[in-house]
This record gives sequence, C-alpha cells and structure tokens, in this order.
Amino acid sequence: MPIYEYACKKCGKKVEVLLKVSERGPTKCAACGGALERLLSRNSFQLKGGGWYRDLYSSVRPGGSGGGGAAKTEAAASSPAAAKKKAAD
Repeated sequence: MPIYEYACKKCGKKVEVLLKVSERGPTKCAACGGALERLLSRNSFQLKGGGWYRDLYSSVRPGGSGGGGAAKTEAAASSPAAAKKKAAD
C-alpha cells in the first residue's frame, strides 16, 4: 500500500496517510478542519544491478529463454565498439 502525503491549505500541517490505491484520502485537516491537498513527493525507487534499466528486458538466463537475448547480440554486433574491435583484429 502506498503512502500519500497531504498538506492543509489553512494551517500548512503535513500528514502522511497509508491508503489502498482504491481508497479515498482524507479531505479535512484533523488539527484545524481546513481542506487537505495531496502532495507529490520524492520516492526512493532505484534501479540497481544488471536488469531492466539497461535494455528494457530482463537479464538473459542460462539455458535459453531470457528477454531479448537475440536482440542484444544483434545490437552488440552493430555497435561502434564492435566495429573498432573487428578492425583491430
């Protein structure tokens, strides 16, 4: 369940609320009764390791079925680095 952040338009107090995606958030401030506005906050999502962010496919698995294995081989063969390596050989 995502955490949503709300700010009161009247008193400026910020509140974090844990809600299901289908649930509606609070509309009134618990402190002063003013209207709440949902804020857009930074998240901590990071892509690390060898995976989706490199080629938009999952990593190639040993033994065959991996996402985009053939496309990676073709792209690597036509890259400028591959052409330099061929010329050096």
